[in-house]
Amino acid sequence: MRKILITFLISGIAFGMISCGGSDSLSGSSSDDSTVTTGSLSGNGVFIVAGLSGNILKSTDKGSSFDNATSPTSKNLYEVEFGNSTFVVSGDNGTIVKSTDNGTSFESITTSTTNTLFGVGFGNNIFTAVGISGSIVKSTDNGVTWDNATSPTANYLRGIVFGNNTFIAVGDSGNIVRSDDGSSFDNVTSPVTSDLYGVGYGNSTFIAVGDNGTILRSTAENGSSWDNATSPTTSNLYGVVFGNNVFVAVGDNGTIVRSTDNGLSWDNVTSPTSNFLIGIGFGYNTFVAAGTNGNILRSTDNGSLWDNSTSPTLNQLRGVGFWE
Repeated sequence: MRKILITFLISGIAFGMISCGGSDSLSGSSSDDSTVTTGSLSGNGVFIVAGLSGNILKSTDKGSSFDNATSPTSKNLYEVEFGNSTFVVSGDNGTIVKSTDNGTSFESITTSTTNTLFGVGFGNNIFTAVGISGSIVKSTDNGVTWDNATSPTANYLRGIVFGNNTFIAVGDSGNIVRSDDGSSFDNVTSPVTSDLYGVGYGNSTFIAVGDNGTILRSTAENGSSWDNATSPTTSNLYGVVFGNNVFVAVGDNGTIVRSTDNGLSWDNVTSPTSNFLIGIGFGYNTFVAAGTNGNILRSTDNGSLWDNSTSPTLNQLRGVGFWE
């Protein structure tokens, strides 16, 4: 994993301390017991994509085209999650923005931290966000107020997902932490020391992805044990999501891989882009992936074939969410 501590340009977009394509982190995830996402989730047929410089995009045509939504912040945004008729988006310096009207308008929310929050998940009526230095914050009132949760690590946490009544968060140095209540987290033994960026859940299976094509799999009820899965790529993978009995993960240089057997085996998929893909979501039988240079892709055949969607921005995009 190449971590660069100076600002540089990739495809005309500036990044501070990134992991080959992201500002300070490449991350994300969310889910329920049947569908999972990384960098994304769902509402009223609306896809929301968020990215750097406060960019928020909205699609009402199953991800075919996106328009700019009004954003209340210029802070970098990293992840989108949906729950209880609310979109929650996490970002730099403890930034949280939320929408309760299908993504038509967003408002900024004061949180209990100034640490950057890379991932946000929802489950059991709780929003939980994770970020730098092991930061974890939670909200039990649909994102209106936020409190600190107990974290067992000082490592960056990059993504979080909820499945089978368990929150699982992943991050740097192979860190995996878990919680039954979103208030107190414990470390889980990880089979890797490489950085992990995204985590998803579906069909009683947790999947985590990261550096050099790393794919981890857990079928333990509470995500308490993990094994390596065979990966078809050495490219960094940043996001993973579950939909229609298929896991799809995305990463460097347009990399897309998919699994149809609960993450046991994975295949490369032809991608129409060489841009980094960072976030991915699922809804309306459609996968939507987003990344650098404002690139947005979608697939309507369970992740086998992908086309470019219309995007109004060249900013790096990070999180994808869907409101059913």
